[in-house]
Formats: sequence, C-alpha cells, structure tokens
Amino acid sequence: MCLVWARKAPKIGAQSEDFPREKETVCKFLKEGVELQKSKDRLSAPDKNGAARLKFINSVLADVRHQFLLTHRAAIYSDLTQDFKKAIRVEELVEEVALKYSGLVSSADQLKEDAGRALKDKVGYERSIGIFLSHIFADPDAGNHLIQNMLRPLPSSLELLEKFRKDGSLDLGTALVKRNGASVEVRMYNPQYLNAEDTGTLYPMEQAVDVALLDSESQVCVLRGTKSAHPRYKDRGVFCSGINLTHLYNGEIPYLWYITRDLGFVNKMAHGIWTQSSHSGDPMPTTEKPWIAAVETFAIGGGCQYLLVMDHTLAEESAYFTLPARKEGIIPGLANMRLPRLVGDRLSRQAIMFDRRIDANSPEGRLVADQIIPDGEMDQALSVTVEKLTSSGVVSAAGNRKALRVCQETLEDVRRYMAVYSREQVNCHLSPALVSNLEENWLKPKAARAG
Repeated sequence: MCLVWARKAPKIGAQSEDFPREKETVCKFLKEGVELQKSKDRLSAPDKNGAARLKFINSVLADVRHQFLLTHRAAIYSDLTQDFKKAIRVEELVEEVALKYSGLVSSADQLKEDAGRALKDKVGYERSIGIFLSHIFADPDAGNHLIQNMLRPLPSSLELLEKFRKDGSLDLGTALVKRNGASVEVRMYNPQYLNAEDTGTLYPMEQAVDVALLDSESQVCVLRGTKSAHPRYKDRGVFCSGINLTHLYNGEIPYLWYITRDLGFVNKMAHGIWTQSSHSGDPMPTTEKPWIAAVETFAIGGGCQYLLVMDHTLAEESAYFTLPARKEGIIPGLANMRLPRLVGDRLSRQAIMFDRRIDANSPEGRLVADQIIPDGEMDQALSVTVEKLTSSGVVSAAGNRKALRVCQETLEDVRRYMAVYSREQVNCHLSPALVSNLEENWLKPKAARAG
C-alpha cells in the first residue's frame, strides 16, 4: 500500500501556474500519506516492519512538502497572512497552515498525540513544522515579515503594562518584574530547576521583557536570576542553567518552543519591540533600551545565550559560562551567529562543539563579561553601573544600539540564520543521538550524584 501511494506523488510545478489546482492535488496526496503514517505509527500498531515503513512514509512526505514549499512558499505565506496584512506569530502560522493546507504540516491531533510521549518514543510529527518554517524564513519577504511580527508585544503584555505602571512590580510566576529607580529588573524565577528554561517560563519571560521595554518610567533593563532552592547553591543567586534537560528528555518541550523563544523575548532583547512608527519609511521602528546582565554562579546554555544580546554584563569572580551543545545534542539558539562577534571563531567552535567552559575571571571570560565582581557584591556593583549609565541620560541608547547592529546583526541576518536553524534544530530535536546524549551526559551523572 505504501509503494502504491508513493508512486502517485505529484510532479510539483507541473501546474504551478494554477496554484489552487496544484494545492488541491498536493494536499490530497499528503493527506493520504498522513493517514498511512497514522496506521504505521509504531506505538499504536507495532509490527516487525513498522519502523521501516514509517520511515519510508515520512521520507516521501518530507520530499513532497519540501518540493511544494520550494515552489509555492511565497504564495502560501501571502495566503495565510491575507497578503501580508495580518500580523501573525509563528505559533498561529503553524496552526493556520495545518488547517488550510491539509497535510503540509502535521495536524494538531498528531502533534498532541506525540506531545504525550517521551522524546525517545516520539513518531516525529514535528519534523514537518521544521521543513515548513525553514522555507518561510528562506523567503526574504515572508521571513522578514514573520520576524517583525514576533517582535510585536504580546496582547497580554499590554494589559500587564497598565498594572505595572500602577504597582511598579509584577509576579508572573516564573518571571518577576520590578522597577528600581531608573532601571527595570527582569528576574528569572524557576528555583526548583536552577532557573532553567521550559514551557512554563516561555511566555512569562516574553511578557516580562515586553513590559520592561515598554515601561516609560525606566531607562535601563536589567536581567538577573534569583536564589536557588538547591542545597548545593544555598543562599546563592543563580543566573540560568539553560534548558530543562529533564523536561526535554521526557518529551515535555516541543520543537516550536525553540523558535518561539529565540524569535520572541531573546530577539526582543537584541532588537527591541516592533512598534508603529510615525515615519512610514523608518526601516527599524523599534522601542529599545540598553540591557545589563548580572550573572551570579553560572550562565549555562540558554543563560549564556542571553549574554550575547546584552549591552553590558557583570559577572561574579567565580561565575562561568558554557554552551554545552555537544553534550545536549541541540543547536544553542542564535549563539552560532552571535558568539563569534564576542570571542572569535576558534573559541566559539571550542565552546559550542567541544564543551569549553569559559570562566568569567579569565582573559576569555572578559570578552563576554564587561565587569568582574567579587562574589556577594552584585547588588552594589549593579547599582553603581546603572547610576553611571543613566546619570547623564540615555537618550542616545536606542540610536547607538541600532547603529552598532547595522554592520553586526540586521533582521535580514536573523532571517537567513533562521532558515538554516529551523531545519537543523528539528533534526537535532528528533534525533536518537539527542536521547543518547541526554542519557549519557545528564541522566547517568544525575543518578550517580543521587546515589
């Protein structure tokens, strides 16, 4: 049956001048493949050849999706966004394409089904999302439009902003926001997991960053961690330990989490919030503030990625930075594009591909951190730094940030990177190698410590 279906694969482009007709033909074929995919799911209907058949079906689906998107991605995105008039986020875009282009990405039911499985047991339905997004970002008009939309504030953030203006603080559960004189402080708060990142931190952090950037009564944003509940770090502040590897191994972090995180609050720290400009020709109508990071104990993985978009970083003498991408088996966000600007290409490869630890109080660490602070003295040092930055006003801060980025990192650079990242990250996320890496480098050491 699989071979009979595969032989009916449409010749993409044969009807390219009649897009509605080609869409109907391709979606009909993809829908049939999805039904076969469901029937050969090795968990719901296992047999000795089930895995091989499923792999074959997935391969044919991926090839047809790729060819169709390669030919029609601009028309598809235009259709989904009402000719670019609709401001759409990546999460909504994926939902829309699943509804309007049956089979082009996996259905909501398939994704929900796979979400309940451990990482090693997933069928891999999310791979279709990676293919789709990679093609959208590969198209300059579509990709830039989507990135700009991801820089817009969340609707919920605008409601929270009014509350923050009145109270001067917000408790968002896994993120805390507080105005402190001329600065507004965003604190990561996930003490049970050493301020790790997971699905529970994603939107609270984006709301916090939105509020911090839009707050009219502050001039500077500060990013910090909070004290950990872990006995090893009792009474010590912890910046961030990166992605929650336990949740990742258990299949509780979806692929789309990476894209939403990197193009959401992390990119907003880097590029600001996209706003309506009074000058229609303004190429970068963003609301921006300088960002200061205060690193206590360590900045691991995603925590280290934050430092690459900061304007100024303070770090304790004993703090260290790592991007343990090899041990985790995933791509560390946009670090591959951003880290070389700070430390050079060779050290970047050592950190990303060979697990090199960078101690803050080292020549290499001083390429990442601007100030090295004695342990336990971060509060005072941070106050002095904010005062120094704001005492003569920061009216030029946004302009200088934009001017620095002109030759360092434009949204076009981000778009080109995301076209590769979207595809490669989903391959990493669904790779058996990731499961093996987590078992060898995370679960075994964790069990040994517990024992």
